[in-house]
Amino acid sequence: MRAIEVARTGGPEVLEMVERDRPVARPGHVVVRVETAGVNFIDTYERSGAYSLALPFVPGKEGAGEIVEVGEGVDGFVEGEGVAWAFTPGSYAEYVEVPVTDLYAVPEDVELDMAAAAMLQGLTAHFLVTSAYTVMPGDTVLVHAAAGGVGLLLTQLAVARGATVIGTVGSEDKARIALQAGLSHVLRYDLMDDLAHDLPAAVRSLAPDGVDAAYDGVGRTTFDGSLASVRRRGSLVLFGAASGPVPPVDPQRLNVAGSITLSRPSLRDFIATAEEREWRSSDIFHGILLGDLSVRIDRGYSLDEAADAHRALEGRRTSGKLLLHP
Repeated sequence: MRAIEVARTGGPEVLEMVERDRPVARPGHVVVRVETAGVNFIDTYERSGAYSLALPFVPGKEGAGEIVEVGEGVDGFVEGEGVAWAFTPGSYAEYVEVPVTDLYAVPEDVELDMAAAAMLQGLTAHFLVTSAYTVMPGDTVLVHAAAGGVGLLLTQLAVARGATVIGTVGSEDKARIALQAGLSHVLRYDLMDDLAHDLPAAVRSLAPDGVDAAYDGVGRTTFDGSLASVRRRGSLVLFGAASGPVPPVDPQRLNVAGSITLSRPSLRDFIATAEEREWRSSDIFHGILLGDLSVRIDRGYSLDEAADAHRALEGRRTSGKLLLHP
């Protein structure tokens, strides 16, 4: 089979097409013919070496396709069934072996492209608004990169729970896209000279006491502004580092800022049980089927264009999900 391989860490140019043996389904696993693989920031972190993996490896942790082989001891899944997965490594390939604990049955009326696009980012948005900080009616929350894949879904889910959402974006085009997702207010951080000062000033002009929660997947460049935007006893949920990792934080800063709760959650810990996986995926798929949740696909790339997809994602030139089609 064809697959994208990382034999050395570095820029997008290290993503190389290779021939590998097709996987065989071990007990508790299935083999899936990959229809669509999702492209995520974690893929770029692993490719660059920011997150260390043994070399060589096939990147990609998310996708959707059709089961072609079922391993011993697998119940509830059959050959020919459409499925999606999250957290399974090696998804930038024509075939992937997936453990049943990472597998989600895709309803017949949900397209596989849509299922792949909704997996990691949809599950992430769901746990952020329900568990990392539980959004309640009347809350005001700040969502960074509101026109990105997670940001668009997070905004929709927060609005559905009765929140007012203030979102940051990096261009006029992204502002229009984010507003369509339900933002009440959009802030252009590309027009700000000093995010640490200008961002909280802009937020507090809209929410004088600060926001109940700030959802920050950008990291280094927005962290200080996010912290200064949160109300007394509010929450700062740091769930990513698109602009780079946040330097070590003195806990005393949280005290001075107003007894702020800072968390650094990871999706894996919020889909740790079968019950959680079923709850979150069902909510997402039902939302898609009912038309209550719109999943925006920015662009699809062929497998041999994986490097271009990484360049677009890292260059912040996307609004929504990027997909690879083997």
